[in-house]
Amino acid sequence: MAEQQLRWGILGAARVNDKLLPAIVEAPNARLVAIASRRAGAAAETLQKHAPDQTDVETLDDPEALLSHSGVDAIYLPMANEEHAEWALKAINHGKHVLIEKPMALTVADIDAIEAAAKANNVTVMEGFMYRFHTQHDYVKELLDSGKIGEVRTVKTAFAFPMKPARLYRINRDIAHGGGAMWDIGPYAVHTARLWFDHEPVAVTALAKLNEHGADVSLSGIFDFDNGRYAHFEMSFEHSRRSEYQIIGTLGGIKCHTVWQPDTEPALVSYWTDAGEEETVSLPAANHFNREIEHFSDCVLSGKAPFLSMADARGNCAAINAALQSARKGQVVRIA
Repeated sequence: MAEQQLRWGILGAARVNDKLLPAIVEAPNARLVAIASRRAGAAAETLQKHAPDQTDVETLDDPEALLSHSGVDAIYLPMANEEHAEWALKAINHGKHVLIEKPMALTVADIDAIEAAAKANNVTVMEGFMYRFHTQHDYVKELLDSGKIGEVRTVKTAFAFPMKPARLYRINRDIAHGGGAMWDIGPYAVHTARLWFDHEPVAVTALAKLNEHGADVSLSGIFDFDNGRYAHFEMSFEHSRRSEYQIIGTLGGIKCHTVWQPDTEPALVSYWTDAGEEETVSLPAANHFNREIEHFSDCVLSGKAPFLSMADARGNCAAINAALQSARKGQVVRIA
């Protein structure tokens, strides 16, 4: 392994490469070595589109060739949701570190298997929630720690965008096979709902609208964090674009206006208190994709544990599956 740069390979030509591929190229402690896709020519097209000046990057039409590539230390895995566990385990068993695009897997059992394999092969694995690397959330935590809004009682989180024909692949299969809003944008809604409480939810109730494929196009619900503390969450492919959360405390509230914050724009965070204090703060622009890649690369190179833990990935997956079970059964579901 190079002393100062982690050598990366990208496993798949997914749309998210619009942001992640440049992030790898731009990170000072990372170097893009290869891209692979099963679609003939797709890897080359992706490189040409996003980093045409990177002439030394290999483009492969065989994903297995990337896994066995001796010049690759770490894999970014943005394949279809239902393929994450299978290909992550393959990469890990080839001795590769893996950044797995959310969701890490569709079942808690798969996440446990990934964690066990990572320990056995002494590699680093992290779920790819890029939004957590934007500095606006550090500011939100500072506000909470200051006591301005008191004790957190409710979190409200919403992620949505209207479905376009080019994105219909997200809902062309049922929930069990990784289709639908919950497995696509829902991980953000659940993650931001869980983020501001000190323990995992104990129960959930949810409702969903399904399409002809058995995929949820809209889903909404409430997590119970016990003792009168709740998180309202929703995700939809039938609403106008939103990516936001509010935190309501005993003395006031906080709003993060845009979780999917563009790197070219300042972030806005508002807060208000019952004492009459009210302010919207503009925070410096930041690229959360770049910061995520730099963080993961640093963790591997220095042997540090990732900011996002396997326990966090397990908790998010358990909460998602409980919400889907509640929507399917039409009843409150306890979360173990």
